[in-house]
Amino acid sequence: MTYFARLTALTGLIAVALVAAGCGTAIDDAATEDVIEQNLENSVGQKVSSVECPSGVEVEPKATFDCEVTLADGKSETVTLKILNEDADIEIAELQPDESDGESAK
Repeated sequence: MTYFARLTALTGLIAVALVAAGCGTAIDDAATEDVIEQNLENSVGQKVSSVECPSGVEVEPKATFDCEVTLADGKSETVTLKILNEDADIEIAELQPDESDGESAK
């Protein structure tokens, strides 16, 4: 599947849960990982071995953060997510194959 097709399939994502983190609100990294994995598997038939998102990402509109996706075939991709608002609505800002996988972002 091409880079563009994977990105298009992921754009319908992400309603992510929030967790209370001290004084602020943070993105629920486990929920984010689950949504990315389910979306890839359901939308484009890509089996996912793992998804790793950072914990403790504060909800700051326009901020971005990266999650690392490892596919069942061993290829890795980086998904950049953008926080849209204080309700923690998130969109895919970029999906980038790991350069060491030999794919180019077309």
